Amino acid sequence: MTEAYKIIDHTYDTVVVGAGGSGLRATMGSAEAGLRTACITKVFPTRSHTVAAQGGIAASLCNNTPDHWTWHMYDTVKGSDWLGDQDAIEYMVREAPAAVYELEHAGVPFSRNADGTIYQRPFGGHMQNMGEGPPVQRTCAAADRTGHAMLHALYQQSLKYAADFYIEYFAVDLIMETGADGVPECRGVIAICMEDGSVHRFRSQSVVLATGGYGRAYFSATSAHTCTGDGGGMVLRAGLPLQDLEFVQFHPTGIYGAGVLITEGARGEGGYLTNSEGERFMERYAPSAKDLASRDVVSRSMAMEMREGRGVGANGDHIFLHLDHIDPKVLAERLPGITESGKIFAGVDLTRQPLPVTPTVHYNMGGIPCNYHGQVVTKVGDDPEVIVGGLYAVGEAACVSVHGANRLGSNSLIDLVVFGRATGLHLKETVKAGAAQKPLPKDSADLALGRIDHYRNAKGGSSTAEIRLDMQHTMQKHAAVFRDSALLSEGVERMAKVNKRLEDVEISDRSMIWNTDLIETLELDNLMSQAVCTMVSAEARKESRGAHAHEDFPNRDDANWMKHTASWFDGWGGKGGKVTLDYRPVHDYTLTDEVEYIKPKARVY
Repeated sequence: MTEAYKIIDHTYDTVVVGAGGSGLRATMGSAEAGLRTACITKVFPTRSHTVAAQGGIAASLCNNTPDHWTWHMYDTVKGSDWLGDQDAIEYMVREAPAAVYELEHAGVPFSRNADGTIYQRPFGGHMQNMGEGPPVQRTCAAADRTGHAMLHALYQQSLKYAADFYIEYFAVDLIMETGADGVPECRGVIAICMEDGSVHRFRSQSVVLATGGYGRAYFSATSAHTCTGDGGGMVLRAGLPLQDLEFVQFHPTGIYGAGVLITEGARGEGGYLTNSEGERFMERYAPSAKDLASRDVVSRSMAMEMREGRGVGANGDHIFLHLDHIDPKVLAERLPGITESGKIFAGVDLTRQPLPVTPTVHYNMGGIPCNYHGQVVTKVGDDPEVIVGGLYAVGEAACVSVHGANRLGSNSLIDLVVFGRATGLHLKETVKAGAAQKPLPKDSADLALGRIDHYRNAKGGSSTAEIRLDMQHTMQKHAAVFRDSALLSEGVERMAKVNKRLEDVEISDRSMIWNTDLIETLELDNLMSQAVCTMVSAEARKESRGAHAHEDFPNRDDANWMKHTASWFDGWGGKGGKVTLDYRPVHDYTLTDEVEYIKPKARVY
């Protein structure tokens, strides 16, 4: 196989896969530490999906209202429905203010208050006084284009340090080896240069996966079409587990029909939702937080309104979001992007008319299990914290787990920079620049080349697009905002059949040069394994917690289910497909004694 595909070899101290917010921050940290660093990315860095983040980045700066990091910690734990690891959450909220000031100094053009401080807006689930309220203004914003501003600043900073960028390279598989203690360790990664089809083997002391979520496993998602969970797919094929995949966040306000995101910042600035009868129904479901309740709560409330016949439109399948009462000057200054999106995607003038919205898949709380240093962990025997040597994960691809069963709005951008930075710091402490690396195993490229060759010559009867659509519709129907036992068990069977269809895939382009047909099929393979694991993990969890709303088990069950799901997936390309489940304990301890463990209680807003 290696004869047919010429391999170009590279050696680095650190290889980062992905150039979104977390990947760039890790690249920057590694390069700054003097480590020889490569960043492999399938799209140009400023096209990474972080660019689409609108609302802002959470940090307790206290610029607009009183605030404290312990309040932010409480809200994050409550938002996670007590499935978040409290040591990692403490690390994130304590580091948050410094991380935001670092971004400000790097040139992020935050919106300003009259006194020149960074403007902060209210966001769902963020409260003062350990959840007692009133709402806190904690979300630092650059109008409604915060991710865009951040990504550009981080890319500029990465260029300042001498990192090598491999742009429009698609990472295919990890190079793994069994260590002396029998635990797998990562030795590098294989990637294709999409421009000319050349295959590149990156040998490295450490690999950081910053590949984003797998939102495109669903039919209607706010994610870019590039969000295909490539890191998660590579980890599953390496025989390692993913964690908590059943927790998929639906954002309450995707534009009806287009799925384009309307930031929660719109409600933070005073927007509100109404049903077909014109009533502000959130007061029924979350009497104190109302439209600024947590995302899973608002999404389910909207779904209930539609289910009970109070949805808007001929089919009663959406809800109205009102911003038409807000001063047009305020809209132009603080929400210019969504005002434009409303015009383009819904033909609505937000200053005069309400916007049709519906809950849309937005974020994966689950991902590659890791600790707050970014080190990937697996479960071996009874030990749930076995570190996989040389492998790190950051951002939406990772599950630290600071978001638990439901992520609070504006906590994802702070997650990116805090843990991207933490990974850089850990690499600085543990990796010796230019250290000799032992030779790679003889079969290091076999898995990747075998898959490339298999798909490039696939002559089945179904196109990649047909199989992908089948998967997306199945996920949308069987693992939606509300789930029940019948839907989920049928979903497990359906997904097993959809996965099998990959054996019958057909590719028409046999070349290696800009073969988008091949790349999309490799992406579908990554999506498929995670979609199957999501369905099986959801079917197994007999409770409702955060984004996993199981109608046959409407209550949270801490006695049996306060634990992380770990799912292993066997095979690829439609072969195998068996999912093995196990569980890891939730960290019920904090990082320091400056804050006490936040005990579980009922989650009401």
